[in-house]
Amino acid sequence: MADPAQADAFVHAVVRDWRHAPLGAVDRALCEFAAKLTHHQQDMSPADLDALRAHRLDDRAIHDAVQVIGYFNYITRLAEALGVEPEGFIRPWGEPGENTT
Repeated sequence: MADPAQADAFVHAVVRDWRHAPLGAVDRALCEFAAKLTHHQQDMSPADLDALRAHRLDDRAIHDAVQVIGYFNYITRLAEALGVEPEGFIRPWGEPGENTT
């Protein structure tokens, strides 16, 4: 995906709703896993890991995915609990213009 406009459209599609974005099977499985781990962690089971293994992800890849998902869940909850305000120099998603530092 070398075309920047095409890459940008892809990112926007994923952010808008990954369920309807043009994801490959492995990426879709990872998104499903991440959504369940984020919203219904009490329902996780060995079958969820088996679903990722069915897409040829090994235990190292699954471990790495869980670490990233867990980190983002942690940092988001931390920021929400402490009332951290978004950085003023970062535009809200979808607002025209480039985000700059």
